[in-house]
Amino acid sequence: MTVEINNPWKVLDDLLGVEVVEPVDVGIGPVAFYGRCSTEDNQDPETSHSWQVGTARKFVEPLGGTVTAEFFDIGQSRSVPWERRSDAARLLAELKNPNRGWSAVVVGEGTRCWFGNQFSLIAPKFAAYGVELWVPELGGKFDPRNPSHKMLMSVLGGMSESERQHVQARVRAAMDAQVLNEGRHQGGRAPFGYAVVDAGPHPNPRKAAEGYRLRVLEIDPEAAEIVRRIFAEYLDGKGDRAIAAGLNRDSIACPSARKPEQNRHRLADGWQASTVRAILDNPRYTGFAVFGRWTRHETLLDPEDVAAGHVTRFRRAEPEQVVRSRRPAHPAIVSVEDFTETQLARRSRASGGMRGIAKLERTRTTGTRPYLLRGMVRCDICGRKMQGATIRKHDTYYRCLARSLAPGSAALAEHPRTVNLREDELLEPLNDWIGRLFERRNIDRTVAALVASQDGGGIPTDRDAAKQRLAEAEKKLRRFHDAIAAGVDPAALVDPINEAQSQRATARAELTGTRAPGLITEAEVRAMIDSLGNVGEALSGADPNELGQLYSELRLNLRYTQKERTVIATVSPRVFNERVRGGT
Repeated sequence: MTVEINNPWKVLDDLLGVEVVEPVDVGIGPVAFYGRCSTEDNQDPETSHSWQVGTARKFVEPLGGTVTAEFFDIGQSRSVPWERRSDAARLLAELKNPNRGWSAVVVGEGTRCWFGNQFSLIAPKFAAYGVELWVPELGGKFDPRNPSHKMLMSVLGGMSESERQHVQARVRAAMDAQVLNEGRHQGGRAPFGYAVVDAGPHPNPRKAAEGYRLRVLEIDPEAAEIVRRIFAEYLDGKGDRAIAAGLNRDSIACPSARKPEQNRHRLADGWQASTVRAILDNPRYTGFAVFGRWTRHETLLDPEDVAAGHVTRFRRAEPEQVVRSRRPAHPAIVSVEDFTETQLARRSRASGGMRGIAKLERTRTTGTRPYLLRGMVRCDICGRKMQGATIRKHDTYYRCLARSLAPGSAALAEHPRTVNLREDELLEPLNDWIGRLFERRNIDRTVAALVASQDGGGIPTDRDAAKQRLAEAEKKLRRFHDAIAAGVDPAALVDPINEAQSQRATARAELTGTRAPGLITEAEVRAMIDSLGNVGEALSGADPNELGQLYSELRLNLRYTQKERTVIATVSPRVFNERVRGGT
């Protein structure tokens, strides 16, 4: 007997127990979606984006909402304020646009989007522009007049902050245990004298099934002999600078010259006393695994503005935070006895003979004088950064000393004993030059340069070129995945993978006719410049601390030529994008 079924989908939904929500005729309307993904735990940005936007759509579509715009931050820690996240900042800028095309914002998960008290700082901005906030944890839109909503969002922010801290504590405890009990190498650059090699499948079965490999330290014979020479010469009575000079005279390559791919931040211009000191102070040469000698500290970006968030700095850890393996974890280059004798000798030399100077160095503070151009001035002769110095108690200079060059350096032939540049003679013409960049006659060129300085250039390209870049990016990603499957440490490929994914997203955006994520338009740049007012006048009376921060954000670069007494200045401003290195 055959039963006639008028609506098979309705019958099937009833059999499966699926509740179908009928769409409403008049509802929320067009909405914008915001989400965030941290790549810290090897999260796949595409998967994270898919489930978050899927959750948001399921939340608003039964209420008549349609997602018409998407803002999604990749590689951003939840602790970073919205103003310093690329897409979140772009969303905040769109609030001021009356033609934005949406009147509400929906998120996939509130704890991923807000941290601590961030929601209380962001919500009033949305309310001021008449934009509603729809949060799944609230079961609807946020009502600023509802005290229960405010309390719940405060609780969610606290939960987000607590979750991040718990994750950090668990990860650190697990890494400490791995070092203490197994002596496991925790990644990062191998100390000079060692190389990282494959040690078989990862001990975690799940990671081993995914192709991860265990990595251990193995002696690099040629470099290890240099390390032994350094320790032997120090125990024979030579100092750090004397040892570095001897290595340079013997034409022995320094660590950054031997492995430039691991030391892109170095000049590879020879051995320095600081390099020798770092080797002499590294206990891993004894064969024992040591972890936690440096620790991350989050400090306020601006103590006068807590809402600006924190920045990460590394400091030497307290002795009780350092962990050492119970047994040797890798081959030793120097004996424990020699290393201990070296440390005792270093402490003895630091405190004996010049006790007063040693005490002064230990108790010395950085002082209150700000060096506005710290790290921005380079000597044209040797290419090194010039160091700030105060002469006669009130004059600020930037100096480059010939005696701090590596012995045998080619720059020594032309380098004067001291290259001096006075700060107060430079600031006024520098501020005038920056102010002129934002004058009406130069504004078009400045805006064009700012837009073009973004990743992707902000310059439209034809479809063939976009397709070629997309193919190249996908080819890179496949090559990286093959390398990981072959045993390459995934941690070493995080930055290249992120860059390739960004290039792929940009190419896809051009092919679909949308703007690449993280890029700002010419109109947005002009609006930001207009909000600054008269830049020249603002610079002339600016607070020194704020002025130094402006130079830093402009990525100011100064190159001083002493013979001609000229300074070549360049600025390279770009969209601020902070990658996370710890926490979620």
